[in-house]
Amino acid sequence: MLPPPSPSSVRPSVSLSLDAREMAAMRAAPPPSGASLALLCFFLLCPYGTLLAGGIPTTLEGPFPPVTVPLDKSFRGNAVDLPDTDRRVQRTVSDFEPEQISVSLSSSHDSVWISWITGEYQIGDDITPLDPNSVGSVVYYGGSGSGRSHQATGYSLIYNQLYPFEGLENYTSGIIHHVRLKGLKPSKLYSYQCGDPSIAMSEVYYFTTMPVTGPSSYPSRVAVVGDLGLTYNTTSTVDHMLSNHPDLVLLVGDVCYANLYLTNGTGADCYSCSFPQTPIHETYQPRWDYWGRYMQPLVSKVPIMVIEGNHEIEEQAENQTFVAYSSRFAFPSKESGSSSTFYYSFNAGGIHFLMLGAYISYDKSSDQYRWLEKDLAKVNREVTPWLVATWHPPWYSTYTAHYREAECMRVAMEDLLYSYGVDVVFNGHVHAYERSNRVYNYTLDPCGLVHITVGDGGNREKMAITHADEPGNCPDPSTTPDTYMGGFCAFNFTSGPAKGNFCWDRQPEYSAYRESSFGHGIFEVKNETHALWTWHRNQDLYKYAGDVIYIIRQPDKCPIKGKRNF
Repeated sequence: MLPPPSPSSVRPSVSLSLDAREMAAMRAAPPPSGASLALLCFFLLCPYGTLLAGGIPTTLEGPFPPVTVPLDKSFRGNAVDLPDTDRRVQRTVSDFEPEQISVSLSSSHDSVWISWITGEYQIGDDITPLDPNSVGSVVYYGGSGSGRSHQATGYSLIYNQLYPFEGLENYTSGIIHHVRLKGLKPSKLYSYQCGDPSIAMSEVYYFTTMPVTGPSSYPSRVAVVGDLGLTYNTTSTVDHMLSNHPDLVLLVGDVCYANLYLTNGTGADCYSCSFPQTPIHETYQPRWDYWGRYMQPLVSKVPIMVIEGNHEIEEQAENQTFVAYSSRFAFPSKESGSSSTFYYSFNAGGIHFLMLGAYISYDKSSDQYRWLEKDLAKVNREVTPWLVATWHPPWYSTYTAHYREAECMRVAMEDLLYSYGVDVVFNGHVHAYERSNRVYNYTLDPCGLVHITVGDGGNREKMAITHADEPGNCPDPSTTPDTYMGGFCAFNFTSGPAKGNFCWDRQPEYSAYRESSFGHGIFEVKNETHALWTWHRNQDLYKYAGDVIYIIRQPDKCPIKGKRNF
């Protein structure tokens, strides 16, 4: 086993400013307490990496006794959506100048996607879609200092969100452009401009490619966040995330929460509570545009990879769903052999990422399952030692909210992921933080996966605070299946301390740490066997982490053999 290397070097920063309201909220935040205070005193995270003020625990020392950090009722954050009057969500370009610019990865280091939007959206009863062929999709790019002598062209599209009910407002997007850049060198800074040279080009932006695929090269920091939304809590999460200078951002579902609004722009924290009589679940699609504008200062420079969540379903006419999600982002689906935007894979240095879909068929006869089998069989762990999977709803969450909701997906796929030795799983959906011990089939297993839920990005639905193992909080099993996917797979436990029951009567042994606070995580792979995970709470100072652990692979003790004998 390799030892963890020294901290990485200083990374260039990107900044999004906090407004006065957010600064006041941060100044008013109370100091941390309890277990988190001990961790904060124990581990000091400096801007350029992690300096150890003491020994950082590792998964080799686990399984750990379950820890629940008591709810800090004095700090609930500011889960109020940014209004359309906020300067950070307003349109600052004119006519067909590019906006909402973003970078995403292809399947390997030598290619990225550049995406942007031109023209204005329309919303109302009388809308006329723009012609996507009326504006070109061109990117000029080149290595930093060598000019932008290369040119790539791509494709463009528009999408509509239409409702077959009188009184509901329809939406048609601006022109969405996706251009793939190829032949890039690893770990290299590139400059680019995007647009239509006959109409308008953007200003110059920069991105850095991923390291070459191999066992000794990794992105310095991968930020992981879920259920982000566009609230004042969101801005705190993003600002904290930027202070950690990520090389890559993983957004594990639930992007902007446009479906918490009626088509007239009236929003609520709980759609079904406030609007129970609507003939269809409405959305206010301009929230997507607001989110794209707010995020541009980050994602025009740092690649973002997204997987769908339940708030991206967005039903509309002719039973169409997920149209905004599938249109606005570029995905390396084709490059990774997938036929869907719902699931795909990519490499980032020596990490192979599996982005899986929880809202498309996942049983053993499905296209996704067959694709996953093929993708896993092609992974060479001598080249990409680390195997990381993400999807939206967690399999191992002990909160009452969404408890065992994705059980059918777990039953279908857990054996396959376990047999190929997936190291870490990142999920969202539950609006809190939780990290598991190594677990397989609800049983502690030294070769099991580490499941981490980071659905605490800051959305307006507020925080999950109750646990299913607390008296009176165990949900009725009939209420737990996912309403979109259907099926029922969550039965009473047949073995272990919870045998005969649907919930444990104490924090389950597979749950190592849980806390209800907004924040994000940073995943830093140090070498073939060591990865540092830190979770950062919004109410803490930028240099501190609430949860820290080294996740250690043991390929000698947990060999990868395809399907193991269960």
